[in-house]
Amino acid sequence: MTAQEIRLCGLLMREHFGEVVEKVGTHLLRNGAQHLRAIVHETGVSMDLVKKSLCVLMHHGACSFTSGRKGPGSPPEYQTSCDRILRILRYPRYIYTSKTLYGDSGELIVEELLQRGHMTMSGTIKTVADRLTQNMEEKQSVEYSEVSSIFSKLVETHFLQRCPPLDRAGITDSSAKAAPNPAAASSGSTLSDPESFSECYKVPHVTLAGRGKRQLATEKGEEQRNAKRAKMDPETHGDEGIYWQVNYTRFHQHFRDQAIISAVASKLDQTSSEIVRTILRMSEVTTSPMDSCTKPLSANEIFRSLPPSYNIPRQILDQYLTLLVDDPMEFVGKIGESGGGMFVVNLHRALANLARATLESIVQERFGSRSARIFRLLLRKRHLEQKQVEDFAMIPAKEAKDMLYTLLSQNLVQLQEIPKTPDFAPSRTFYLYTANQLPTARMLLQKCYKTVSNLIERRLFETKENKRLLEKSQRIEEILASLQAGGAEAEQLTEVDEMVTASEKQQLNVLKLHVNKLDSAENQVDETIFLLESYMNSTCV
Repeated sequence: MTAQEIRLCGLLMREHFGEVVEKVGTHLLRNGAQHLRAIVHETGVSMDLVKKSLCVLMHHGACSFTSGRKGPGSPPEYQTSCDRILRILRYPRYIYTSKTLYGDSGELIVEELLQRGHMTMSGTIKTVADRLTQNMEEKQSVEYSEVSSIFSKLVETHFLQRCPPLDRAGITDSSAKAAPNPAAASSGSTLSDPESFSECYKVPHVTLAGRGKRQLATEKGEEQRNAKRAKMDPETHGDEGIYWQVNYTRFHQHFRDQAIISAVASKLDQTSSEIVRTILRMSEVTTSPMDSCTKPLSANEIFRSLPPSYNIPRQILDQYLTLLVDDPMEFVGKIGESGGGMFVVNLHRALANLARATLESIVQERFGSRSARIFRLLLRKRHLEQKQVEDFAMIPAKEAKDMLYTLLSQNLVQLQEIPKTPDFAPSRTFYLYTANQLPTARMLLQKCYKTVSNLIERRLFETKENKRLLEKSQRIEEILASLQAGGAEAEQLTEVDEMVTASEKQQLNVLKLHVNKLDSAENQVDETIFLLESYMNSTCV
């Protein structure tokens, strides 16, 4: 865990959970597993706030606990997961993907589970149905069965999974007592793998009938009382104690597949990408995230599963498969020759090629096309002398020397000395330039973390500087909403709207533009982070 990762985790925790949770979480990231009293003593935060902070982190799966290192009876120790906290950065992408695949219901289901960490199926369905009904016209509402159907589809495609039960987590009695609540304990332990739980994707029979209810405008105090009343509601639906969470690994698998499909479409054509999409879709649930390739499929199986709208004849399909297998990128591989052979998508090879293209693109953007040509050449040839680089890249000696030294100073290429004699005399030593993809990807990943941290800090600064104006704008919007609900006249609405002056409106528009640009930049950098992380994880298998 690097300093840049800890800094980014701290900013994400501050933005989503508050400063106290950030302090406790960052302390655990820096110091490793600690028991409760040590955390209280070293952070200077009260015992009650530390407990609440740990509870929040556990609810979101970012904190785990194990029995103490001193044996039975010793206090449990808590530790936070850096990888899990960094997933917060990808929340908008998870939600957008759910909306694309399953519509508004899918979007709100995933959003609720991400915001709350884990929920029961019945609780999620009720909340989502109420939210959808709230945004519909009068006398229109959403049935619980509609939302339940989408929830079941998300589980069927493994985008949602059950939290492993506490008894399977291997937690000792003392650890269970230390957990803030059983639900948090079930999601907070790292000793359990949801995939190893046999009923991980089994949807319980939920007895839930009715429609979403429209919430009337209430005061803040009354909202809290209603929330408390809903919590104490004794009504049962048959899924008590069964909590659900978002399966991040499955979303990452989907992002990886989409990246491969887009790469094939840009390299070859749309039909080739549709064939690759079909292969990936047929094995998306059966292929493990760490597998190097998809399960083998025959040409007949691929032909039967192609979308009818494409209407590709079998002969043309065989030609496309041959083209994909012979392509230098090697996204698709062929196993055996009997019966026309079996076809697979080489996932690890595809990730390596995508990471390589990303590195080359970064070098080109920062140092120009000629430097990118040298970097690409060194990745392919591995070791070259300066004279060989000049000849192969067809760049004048002086320019090639400057570019090589610039890349060397940025740690994008390395210089290896191979002496002819033991004295390392310069005249009798070969100086070979080389580029290594994995260390370069690791270094650029850290720079991406730093970039995202800077973007978040800038956004928080912009928001803090204009806090008063934003609060005023929000108050006026609330007044306008309540007046419109009460059927106020147009003159009254105009009078309230004019409470924000023209200069303030202009300032707000500029602020929104800046914040939107920063948000967009965060998402774009996160796409690069995802590709580099996926590539590095694939090389560790």
